[in-house]
Amino acid sequence: MGAAEQVEQVSSDGTCGGQQVNGGVEFVVYLLDKTIASAVKGREIGNEKLIGVLDFQNITYRNVDARGLITGFQFLQAYFPERLAKCYIVHMPRFFVSVWRMVSRFIEKSTLEKIVIVTNDDEKKIFIEEIGEEALPVEYGGKAILRAIQDVQVPTLEG
Repeated sequence: MGAAEQVEQVSSDGTCGGQQVNGGVEFVVYLLDKTIASAVKGREIGNEKLIGVLDFQNITYRNVDARGLITGFQFLQAYFPERLAKCYIVHMPRFFVSVWRMVSRFIEKSTLEKIVIVTNDDEKKIFIEEIGEEALPVEYGGKAILRAIQDVQVPTLEG
């Protein structure tokens, strides 16, 4: 697809990449900043797209922040409306279905159309094909090594 890809795993303690997920906008800005800065250095064309993978495998009812999700998607829509190519949600627990129904009411239709909840083998196959095995971490069926976002090296700006 030619888009920068970022995988985020939410831990049961409510952190993601060492950052507290409940930060809402701050967390979204952190993710976007790291993803954009680390993925396009030297290949900037001005309209880079992102593929997000939200892994909710370790999320529990206790640490779900629906308001943070709403705020994050609204921020993405308002300030980066065309950056998101796709957002895949993997390992979504059953209880999250009701949370997602509520959250999705606050997300614009154009953004909702870019969100795919991977629930079966056919969707997983498309997920792997769209991202590409070379870019997708082994944990998700690819060949890449998953790096924590805090370990991603961001190139320094020149000039």
